[in-house]
Amino acid sequence: MASEQAKVEVTRRRVFYIPGYDPIHPRRYRELYRSEGAAQAEISGYRLNLSPKAKGATYGWHVTGEIDHAVTNAQVDVLVWSDIVRDSMATDIPRTYLQLARTAWTYIGSGALRRLMLLRKGPVIAALYPVGMLLLQLVLALVAFLVIWGLVDRVFGLLPAATPAVVLTIGSWIGAAAGAVAGVTLLRWFKKKDGRFFAYYLMHDYAFSARWGGANPPALEERMAEFADTIATALKQDTDEVLIVGHSSGAHLAVSVLADLIRQGRVPDGGPVLSFLSLGQVVPMVSFLPKADRLRRDLHFLSSRDELTWIDVTAPGDGCAFALCDPVAVSGVGPADKKWPLVFSAAFTQTLSPQRWKELRWRFFRLHFQYLCAFDRPKDYDYFQITAGPMTLADRYQDRPPSRSRIDIAVSRHTSMAA
Repeated sequence: MASEQAKVEVTRRRVFYIPGYDPIHPRRYRELYRSEGAAQAEISGYRLNLSPKAKGATYGWHVTGEIDHAVTNAQVDVLVWSDIVRDSMATDIPRTYLQLARTAWTYIGSGALRRLMLLRKGPVIAALYPVGMLLLQLVLALVAFLVIWGLVDRVFGLLPAATPAVVLTIGSWIGAAAGAVAGVTLLRWFKKKDGRFFAYYLMHDYAFSARWGGANPPALEERMAEFADTIATALKQDTDEVLIVGHSSGAHLAVSVLADLIRQGRVPDGGPVLSFLSLGQVVPMVSFLPKADRLRRDLHFLSSRDELTWIDVTAPGDGCAFALCDPVAVSGVGPADKKWPLVFSAAFTQTLSPQRWKELRWRFFRLHFQYLCAFDRPKDYDYFQITAGPMTLADRYQDRPPSRSRIDIAVSRHTSMAA
């Protein structure tokens, strides 16, 4: 068993970070690691030094950690699928509203939404937010249309009583056209400012999974196979630990990638320690859908394997994640010999000072990335010690009990794992 292996002091580590549904260039993650790592090092009394990585198939960086009187060298690579995300977001306004209808029907008609509401309200509210916001934008555009049309009609209505009816009719047409222009302009303005509202972004996110009913689209399956090849190569190299980090939607991609690697016999005996850290996971948003057989099968398989250690970290303060929901158990696919994941909380309200918590509390999207950031009152979760410190994930959490408030009962209506 991975948790029973002799302790390994890590001097060389490969880290593969799989981001969530994010269209942004991966340099964002390097800069986040640089700035937040420096802050955490100062708070916790260790040193981190980042340096560029030679150009290659993946984007990444090197980090040297001087922690607990030990020096660890890590190479961090971002496994990119942002191009697939961008392609899925390349839709016009009418098609986005079509996505809205289709996504709502998928989650409501399949019964997934009702079951998800039995877990955590936060991510369900986050899922309903783009629906409500987009409908509100449509209503406001309709109001703008009616107001402008009415104003133009009123102006023409001030003409002398002897004005030919055809002129008034033309005036009404002009008003309708002006109102339509105003409504469309308003909708375009909302889309342009979506970096403030996040309605289109979130709609595309949920629509990405809903369109395929929880299955992976072919382009994503192909990319995941490339991820597996990259990780398999690292598992053959002279390194002490290969750590896979899956954040948000990237967590369920990592589950399937790792399940494929183990099934294919590509995790060598006597090779590097294999570790999996899932952060802020939203697995139920996909695994509860009717066609997510592949993901449920992979969850079932991975949860009993000896080849890896799987730690799942969330926090109730993160309203975008299914906090403390065991992704295997709630999906209804836990085997009798289930051992993973170890589920515990990053406890934002305890690991962030009251002042810092007050600053971040209502910044929902920023909190969803807090797992990758510094804590000013850290406890036993420290992303930078995990990725650049001398302990393997298994050794670090060998004696860590799961959170008592975790949710580990079967909730999903759909539990098929058909191949």
